[in-house]
Amino acid sequence: MKAIQPLMALLSQAERERDDALASQARAAAQHQAAIDQMQQLVTYRKEYEQRWAEHFKQSSSIELMHCYQAFTARLGQALSHQQRVEEHAETQLASARALVMSCEMRVASVQKLIERRLNEQRLHSDRLEQKLTDEFAARVRWRQPAHSPNTTY
Repeated sequence: MKAIQPLMALLSQAERERDDALASQARAAAQHQAAIDQMQQLVTYRKEYEQRWAEHFKQSSSIELMHCYQAFTARLGQALSHQQRVEEHAETQLASARALVMSCEMRVASVQKLIERRLNEQRLHSDRLEQKLTDEFAARVRWRQPAHSPNTTY
């Protein structure tokens, strides 16, 4: 069992790393969803803004007001572009976090499989040793018995 102790410590460390990676993935997923939500809010706001002013411009309006509208619409476009980059970055971070989780899961599974193999090897060794001792005991008993004893049954 002492041979398994280092592997158990390795398994514990691998499980901690996996748990940390899962927490990081959850944070990345939340950030990605927040970026998507923010993007959707901006798109909705821009549509509502454009519809509101489209109705206003049908009635007539000044050139100055039209310039303000265009400038604000341009700033909204910039905000949308920026938010698109934020969302893409968050998506990349999420993909990286998922890959790390997969890597950690594979490491945990590998260590578990190694522990299983070592335990099987120990069990096999123990079984062979027990069989050897049983065979030696049987040989000694047979060696101590007289060759042609009337009590011997075959």
